[in-house]
Amino acid sequence: MPDWIIILIKSAILLLVVVTTFAYAMLAERKVLGWMQLRPGPNRVGPWGMLQPAADAAKLILKEDLTPKSADPLIYRLAPFISLLTAFSVYAVIPFGADGSGTWAIGNVNAGLLFLLAITSLGVYGITLGGWASGSKYPLLGSVRGTAQMISYELGMSLSFIGVLILAGTTSLDGIVNAQAKWWFFVPQFVGFLIYITTAVAETNRTPFDLVEAETELVAGFHTEYSGLRFGLFFIAEYVNMLTVSCITTLIFLGGWNAPFGLGGLHVPGVIWFVLKIACFLFFYMWLRATLPRFRYDRLMAFGWKVLLPVATLNLIVTAVIVAFMGH
Repeated sequence: MPDWIIILIKSAILLLVVVTTFAYAMLAERKVLGWMQLRPGPNRVGPWGMLQPAADAAKLILKEDLTPKSADPLIYRLAPFISLLTAFSVYAVIPFGADGSGTWAIGNVNAGLLFLLAITSLGVYGITLGGWASGSKYPLLGSVRGTAQMISYELGMSLSFIGVLILAGTTSLDGIVNAQAKWWFFVPQFVGFLIYITTAVAETNRTPFDLVEAETELVAGFHTEYSGLRFGLFFIAEYVNMLTVSCITTLIFLGGWNAPFGLGGLHVPGVIWFVLKIACFLFFYMWLRATLPRFRYDRLMAFGWKVLLPVATLNLIVTAVIVAFMGH
């Protein structure tokens, strides 16, 4: 069978898995928030509310798709697809496990971590263009906030990765996972781990960093003028980005598909450990949303530049000095 057909089949299967995971991650979040806030979650459509994602999808598809007269029609229509395309593109290089025949990934790229950073940075273009093309002041303010937030927190995120690269000696994602066979990197890079979690929540515009969608200030933020399926595409992109961040955290700091400490003798497939770690991190996302209030915008920016960036730089310097000293 030609290689391109194999890659096409792998891509179709992975796309189906990611879309299904998004749908039930959304349902799980609504259930978890209901449980934490002492109220019932979705429980009307299907047994235990399990068909709620299908009902939401049908509602969005059937709703009227409106385009404001003041909008730029081409960019307005393209923006949701840009967000969705960049959200799905990263899965081309994410490995989900390994066995004797190799790594479970569509493409095994030597500079996999750099590819992830490059693609995820492009996601803000969908938000920026969507807010600008709407021709309304509230979406524009949301898109400007999204751009400023991405620039501010992307620096801290990149610096938190460099400490891991120094320890692993490679930018290959499966190489980074293999370097954690003895110790997961969140132990020697605990400060970098905390910085990455904070910046990742900000990058995905989730509570308490959801300033681009602050409904008390900006109606609904950058997607105020969107309706129907195009609004749904922005929604899908947000949850897929959450899943992406969970995958990256698992690969870079939590040992990837390696078994937790002391459980290597259970002979559980590596992909099972990988999925369990992702699920734990997604639950952490939901927990944050139910617990923390939204930052004020000036404090959000000050925290990124005055706290996270200096701490990330200091962590990088200390890591480099320790590795150099131990190397000698």
